[in-house]
Amino acid sequence: MTNRPPTLSVIVPCYNIEAYVPETVTSLVNNASDEFEFLFVEDRSTKDKTYEALLELTKRLPNSRVIRHEKNGGLATARNTGIDAAEGRYLTFLDGDDWLAPGYLADLVDVIERFDVDFVRTDHVTVTGVERAIQRSPEGRRHTPLDPRSSILPVDDTTMVDYPYAWAGIYHRRLLDRGLLRFHDGLRTAEDRPWIWELHRKAESYVAASLRGVFYRRGLAGSLTQIGDVRQLDFFRSFDLVLAELADDPEAAKLRKKALRNYCVVIAHQLLDRGRFERSVHAKLRQMAAEALGRMTETELNEALVGMGEERVHTLRRIRGGMKGVAA
Repeated sequence: MTNRPPTLSVIVPCYNIEAYVPETVTSLVNNASDEFEFLFVEDRSTKDKTYEALLELTKRLPNSRVIRHEKNGGLATARNTGIDAAEGRYLTFLDGDDWLAPGYLADLVDVIERFDVDFVRTDHVTVTGVERAIQRSPEGRRHTPLDPRSSILPVDDTTMVDYPYAWAGIYHRRLLDRGLLRFHDGLRTAEDRPWIWELHRKAESYVAASLRGVFYRRGLAGSLTQIGDVRQLDFFRSFDLVLAELADDPEAAKLRKKALRNYCVVIAHQLLDRGRFERSVHAKLRQMAAEALGRMTETELNEALVGMGEERVHTLRRIRGGMKGVAA
């Protein structure tokens, strides 16, 4: 690498993913460039030798380094560590158990430089065992600069704030200078919800690109999305942060309706997936759900639940109590 700053910093949080490190690193070798740097943040793995595997495998990846936390901090904190160490004009993320198609990073840089926007959002490929499925971002207007706020609504449809994956995109450093790229430290799940909301509310421009070079593993036994422990309940804090940060937005009333609907969808999903949770955690989930729903007015809640489906509406009505006339 020359003395000038890299064009792109790739931030890769890693925790208990030793088995997947070879494929992840190989995919980055197939994307390497003198203008790219690769920052692996090892979040003090406890079950395997992720750190040792990273040290060995990254020897063949130019411009890479491994940063190790003194104690486990969670995904949001690991990403922030990478952000703080990054020197690139642009930043992107990759989870340690996922991988990239060859040449994908160069394509990402090409799009953001061509349009000179604050950020670019992409499609991705979900991987479940041997199955592959393309997941398109919810924005239909492709390869044209857009106002990020224009992709938040409508309330009752899937929009870009419902597609929060930080790794599905590339971000200009000027966002970091404006305080828009860091995550809320300590969030262990749903860390990207407040992040994506703030990005779409406060950034000035973005492009939705038809790139699909990120391969996202689903259903891994050790993945936090598959584990029913207390960390799952951080989504309450995440959505409470979204609502708190909306308070001074010039369109707070409209956007709050969208955020409340998102919140209710996630609460219902977690309640209906009760078999995944330890008994004590499920009891805590019910308690926190009742408290969260109780902070919403009945009018707000009725509006949020319209068209959500009978099972979810019934579940949320039963948890909160006292709700009448909600249309499923």
